[in-house]
Amino acid sequence: MQINNRNIKLFFENRANNNLNLYYHPSFALEQQLMDSIIRCDQNGAKEVLDQINSLDRATLASDPIRSLKNSLICSCTLFTRAAIHGGVMPEDAFNLSDVMIRQIEKKETIRDLTDLEYEMVTCFIETLKATEKLEYNPLVNKAITYIYREISNNKLSLEKIAEFTGVHPGYLSKIFKESVGMIIPEFINRKKIEDSKYLLLHTKSQLSEIAQMLGYCNQSYYTLLFKKYVGMTPRQYKDSFLTKAQNSPKK
Repeated sequence: MQINNRNIKLFFENRANNNLNLYYHPSFALEQQLMDSIIRCDQNGAKEVLDQINSLDRATLASDPIRSLKNSLICSCTLFTRAAIHGGVMPEDAFNLSDVMIRQIEKKETIRDLTDLEYEMVTCFIETLKATEKLEYNPLVNKAITYIYREISNNKLSLEKIAEFTGVHPGYLSKIFKESVGMIIPEFINRKKIEDSKYLLLHTKSQLSEIAQMLGYCNQSYYTLLFKKYVGMTPRQYKDSFLTKAQNSPKK
């Protein structure tokens, strides 16, 4: 795929303009610190890092200052969403919270309100993460589940990797996990992947083959087979059922 030459030109112009005005985006390290603080549910730490980031000039993302700040906060919301998912929040829950926050961003009309909202967003994601972390199993199994949630899109996720993370022998982890959760780890992973795939089915234009590949399955047929096993219908039937319900819902 060829990159549009105009976009390349705009990139160099923007970089030159930023250099001329001595503007630099917040460092990747600061963004990582902020995400790590959210993952650890460290409210004070997250606030301190956000204070550091906001002490710097923001990037100009639109000609109108309010619109520019709104665009910046939407980018922040994306980071917070990813941090929450990595921390163990179900992707669907994290994305739903993100949708709510973005709608709130669009409603704000002043710089002060938008700035306050960014801190509020951090708090909301951390509180959601805290609630998610209240798993009903023992610390070892909870740690394994948190790792599974965080690495669910990693095609190399395996019993051995999870056992290495939790610091126990794979056989021991498998035994304790089955006794606590009522299913073996591969089945738990498959159920989680199928649950996550519902969001991709309903909210993206991805083909079934693409979703299967993203989930780490060898082909679309195997993904469809698992989906029907756990949901009771095929992915297409599930999507059609959702669209039918949405169309028949009374308009507000």
